[in-house]
Amino acid sequence: MTPAATRHPKPANQRGAARLAAVQALYQMDLSGATLPEVLAEFESFRLGKEIDGTQYRNADAAFFREIVGGVVRDQLTLDPAIHAALSPGWPLPRIDTTLRAILRSGAYELKHRPDIPGRVVITEYVDVANAFFDNDAAAMVNGVLDRLAHELRPAEFTQPATSE
Repeated sequence: MTPAATRHPKPANQRGAARLAAVQALYQMDLSGATLPEVLAEFESFRLGKEIDGTQYRNADAAFFREIVGGVVRDQLTLDPAIHAALSPGWPLPRIDTTLRAILRSGAYELKHRPDIPGRVVITEYVDVANAFFDNDAAAMVNGVLDRLAHELRPAEFTQPATSE
């Protein structure tokens, strides 16, 4: 008998898998020039929750996956300048690794368009995605950039109320 968590993954786990898959899909689109419909169809048919070369991929929230990938593609012209402004001087977005760009774009999309997901959760999730691909330096950069964006996009969520003593 399999544990309940394995039979019925928690929605948060499915969202985490969707985030990772979204980053992979955006990376693939960036490198191969695949269209949005092509990459969505490929991932939904052959990757999300499937076994590939002996590795079983986790089930992912397919609707959330589609929203992130489609949203990043749709809003890239507004997301990229915001990300660029949050980067350290001398590090323009085109200079950033393709996978890191996909992570930053996905995180920026969620921060901008998904106020129902706490900003700190978004940041933590994409730092975890960065850790899946890179060392701590890249994860720290993702944390810093998304934190700056979160403070800009969601100031009320990130400002501490003054305490009176």
